[in-house]
Amino acid sequence: MTAEKARLVPMVSRLRKARVLTVGDVMLDHFHYGSVERISPEAPIPVLRVERETTMLGGAGNVVRNLVALGAEARFVTVVGDDDGGRTVATQIKDQGVPDHPIVEIGRRTSTKTRYIAGVQQVLRADRETTVALRDDAKAELLAAARNAIRDCQALVISDYGKGVLSNDVLMALIEMARKAKKTVVIDPKGVDFACYRGADVITPNRRELADAAAMPTNTDDEVIAAAQHLIKEHGFGAVIATRSADGMTVVTAKGTAAHLPAEAREVFDVSGAGDTVVAAVAAAVAVGIGLAEAAALANVAAGIVVGKVGTAVAYAADVIGTLHHQDLTSAEAKLLTPKQAKDRIQVWRRGGRKIGFTNGCFDLLHPGHLSLLKQAKAACDRLVVGLNSDASVARFKGDGRPVQSEAARATVLASLETVDAVVIFEDDTPLALIEAFRPDVLVKGADYDLAQVVGADVVKGYGGRVLLAKLEPGYSTSATIAKLGGNKKKESA
Repeated sequence: MTAEKARLVPMVSRLRKARVLTVGDVMLDHFHYGSVERISPEAPIPVLRVERETTMLGGAGNVVRNLVALGAEARFVTVVGDDDGGRTVATQIKDQGVPDHPIVEIGRRTSTKTRYIAGVQQVLRADRETTVALRDDAKAELLAAARNAIRDCQALVISDYGKGVLSNDVLMALIEMARKAKKTVVIDPKGVDFACYRGADVITPNRRELADAAAMPTNTDDEVIAAAQHLIKEHGFGAVIATRSADGMTVVTAKGTAAHLPAEAREVFDVSGAGDTVVAAVAAAVAVGIGLAEAAALANVAAGIVVGKVGTAVAYAADVIGTLHHQDLTSAEAKLLTPKQAKDRIQVWRRGGRKIGFTNGCFDLLHPGHLSLLKQAKAACDRLVVGLNSDASVARFKGDGRPVQSEAARATVLASLETVDAVVIFEDDTPLALIEAFRPDVLVKGADYDLAQVVGADVVKGYGGRVLLAKLEPGYSTSATIAKLGGNKKKESA
């Protein structure tokens, strides 16, 4: 690891102290995955047999998802319609641990993007949305909510997707509000006229947005710098961070400094949401006093992680630290995930066309029987997730003296196995909550269970998944091994 990257590592943990308010256009992203096997007899179009669906926050909501993933405390002010989409947005915001409820404007339609994907190829996108400006009463409610939330925050992110929430008068009021409160303003812009963002501390256009707003070419490093300097002079920005896809990003400040950061991604699969990741990382970093150069460097690493995934994804703090340490996602440490991290990674795998398997257990004193089960489970899927009982849950149903090894030790051993792609520790007596959240394509348990006894079997079969009862290797049992060890100790003391 270079000295520069080594300096960034402790900064990642500082992001947990960041408190950032995001205001902007929220969207609801629906993904319908399936396969195409025939053409419709009704019209020359493919018939998609839908196999699974996922829903997540998009637009400004994806900025919030990234802030939470990085460990920051997020607040969120946005507007939805009085419809099913709006209610789903409210639930998703709550699921992120954010205390705010979206403002509801009667008659407005919540922005919803529905994508239909065959394998890894998107075949259709359907949008439902209202893009007119908010009514005066909704504007007043939004500004009041922002004024209340910003008191406890160190930075304001304005995420403009041009869906009507951020009209010019609202934008100017938000910026003035933040400046009076001495809060840093970071803006992800939209459109070609950046005058409405005047006075922002940092603005993060992509290359095309920079070119259109400055009406200048942006093909070379020097051209990007010149265009950024033009916008800084024209609109009084503190800095411009221009994201340039495969060419990385360029940071230009009002003080006259300019720096180019090469792209961090080893392989680019999907640039969706990378701008959201950049604005979230920059805002979280500057919120806790990290300098703009280091904030941009952290954002560059986070964006490199996201574009290496498929679909609208987020970069977790652990991902950033792992990347700074040149840690591969197949390493043991990178496989130890929280339920939320695992769900995100499963979504990424699915968008890459991977079949997900799940099994669970205590895995105390790993033996050949365990290895055989895991090998059979991995053979039935592309990515295997293992739910691991916590120490407390093991003790509840195994009794005193169990587990022999701590959950940390058991998780580390499991994660070191080639057959295992992710390990998630759970506190409940059963893994049902994980199964319902992950929706595995294949659920695996040992053949010592009857199908009716397998927790979650009805859930998996209900959405078309499969339950596999793996063949057992005779003669292996953790309990028998422990009993044998206990007998040996008695003999030794006799």
